[in-house]
Amino acid sequence: MMKFYFTPGSCSTGIHILLEELDLVFEAHLVNLLSGTQQTPEYLAINPKATIPTLVRDDGTALTEFQAIAYWLARSYPKAKLLPGDPDGDAKVIEWMDYVVGTIHGQGFTRIFTTEKFTPNPADYEAVKAQGMEIVTRSFAIVNAKLSSSGYVMGNFCIADAALFYVEFWADKIGLTLPDNCLKHYQLMLTRPVVKRVLIEEGYRVG
Repeated sequence: MMKFYFTPGSCSTGIHILLEELDLVFEAHLVNLLSGTQQTPEYLAINPKATIPTLVRDDGTALTEFQAIAYWLARSYPKAKLLPGDPDGDAKVIEWMDYVVGTIHGQGFTRIFTTEKFTPNPADYEAVKAQGMEIVTRSFAIVNAKLSSSGYVMGNFCIADAALFYVEFWADKIGLTLPDNCLKHYQLMLTRPVVKRVLIEEGYRVG
């Protein structure tokens, strides 16, 4: 049985959604980032990067990094059509994921949520957070201009939608107003039964 290592409300929520969308059987293992579970010898033996998400597959090998796990799931279960299936379409999906995970999350939200990693001086915290907010806001504007006003990233639900959803979820939680197309995408994702179920399973109220 696959083992999924995750932290509620984190980037791993996107992978959690994909696992549930595929109706896969897996063991869920909570990683408490605040208490340092990711630094324990047991977890480091599975994922030396000390990051989430991690997916240990049936053969015992571990996959890390959002894009890699999402791509593997889509390719392993092609009937779900989580990728367009043609080189151009698949490349665009990966382009979307890389921008969301690498820029909106990696450069923007990390400055907001883990400010201390970017400066040793507490006096600089507000400036770092402000820089993170500027990156997030500018990046959402870029995404908004590329998004269709009528639905998902590629027209039908795909792995890039799960990535975009988790940063939209973060924006919602910190009170950041999403631009129109991003807001429509976020609201559309919230209508998916699996998304509602995952949020409830991770301890969030879904109105």
